[in-house]
Amino acid sequence: MFQRILQWIREVWSKMIGTQSVKQALHLDVAISDVMAEALQLWSQMYTNASPWLSKDIKSLNLPAAVAGEIARAATIEMKVEFTGSARAVFLQKQFERILPKLRQQIEYGCAKGGLVMKPYISGDGIAVDFVQADMFFPISFDSDGDITSIVFADQRQAGDRFYTRLEFHQATPAGVNIRNLAFRSTSKDNLGQQCPLSEVADWAELLPEATVTGVSRPLYAYFRYPLANTIDPTSPLGVSCYSRAVDLIKNADGLWSDLLWEFESGRRALYADVIAFGKDADGNPILPYKRLYRALNGSSSLDANPEGLFHEWTPTFREENILNGLEAALKRIEFVCGLAAGTLSDPNQVDKTATEIAASKQRSQATITDTQKAIRSALEQLIWAMDVWAGLGQLAPKGTYAVAFEFDDSLIVDSEAQFSQDSRTVGMGAMPKYQFLVRNYGLTEEVARKWIAETQAEQPKDLFADTEE
Repeated sequence: MFQRILQWIREVWSKMIGTQSVKQALHLDVAISDVMAEALQLWSQMYTNASPWLSKDIKSLNLPAAVAGEIARAATIEMKVEFTGSARAVFLQKQFERILPKLRQQIEYGCAKGGLVMKPYISGDGIAVDFVQADMFFPISFDSDGDITSIVFADQRQAGDRFYTRLEFHQATPAGVNIRNLAFRSTSKDNLGQQCPLSEVADWAELLPEATVTGVSRPLYAYFRYPLANTIDPTSPLGVSCYSRAVDLIKNADGLWSDLLWEFESGRRALYADVIAFGKDADGNPILPYKRLYRALNGSSSLDANPEGLFHEWTPTFREENILNGLEAALKRIEFVCGLAAGTLSDPNQVDKTATEIAASKQRSQATITDTQKAIRSALEQLIWAMDVWAGLGQLAPKGTYAVAFEFDDSLIVDSEAQFSQDSRTVGMGAMPKYQFLVRNYGLTEEVARKWIAETQAEQPKDLFADTEE
């Protein structure tokens, strides 16, 4: 039964149908303001290198993807999740390991667009997870903690000249989680059109129109919200992009980058010559031996303008240093606004050098990554809980308890040398146990660390006169 409730979103769907169409179809208010919808569309365009200000003259530095990718990489690199407790824990570990390799990429999408929904479902004798980006779902309601309690997912297919859209509505209630499936038929992918039976689409034919999963009061999906205050719509619980506060700065940086490209393009060395210096094609046009270098001057006046001969070399003076300085300043400002350390996007050889400035820069990046890791962990805990519920409903694994331990590699945000030096002094003062020093600085478990210490002490030479009376 439960395999007939949900279906994963198999095709990328663009939210062009609009919140108003969903509102009319379900008779529900969509909890996305117009300003948030516009901002989300802009963030998505920026991430896919399709910013509205780009043109044949304005090229992209692809900074949005660089910012989102760097945060996701630092937050998830070598992340480990370990399950313990029972056979159910072993089953969940196996299911989770299937999604772990793709988690970093999905978190990058979540950082770029402000949020990400992870929706588990039964797939055969296991559990799979569908990752739904922020521009592919409609939140309907939130609880007091800002968690989404009801949501609409959309799946769209094309058959001939018809477009079919399925709306999958989830609502958490005290009686359980209610799930509804509605299908619509239209001649345009931008409109829902008329409601139709699910059976008109072969992939949806076996889905139940409505079902309630009793015994649970929490949503059967998880929402990762990028941990940045919403300055677009402060009243909205929705997350904002990791570069939401740097939109104008990124636009300026693209302009400066384009100026730099044009500086080299327009400043290429050229050799101007009278047309009589070249041969001619069948149409009487001069044949240039190397078009990037030679320029033809038409008319006899060219000799008058250049009495020294047929050729005149033009080598302009470049002003790239001024443009580069402006671009570096813009990149440093983007790093600051996005919570990244100086040198992440800008030239690391030109970052601030004082100890205070370096420490402040590292602390800013550390806070960004640590907050992101906390948000990831919170979302994954909810995801694992939902996976456990589906495992029980589908009788996929024996009943049992489980415990989850998360480990995030913090080597990118913690100064390991400084920590090692400080911990060494602390051990010397007698304020830190030796085993704790090994755990913190060598990544050992407490058991292994104590074993190291015991073996080291056993190898020390014994004092033959230690027990001899004077």
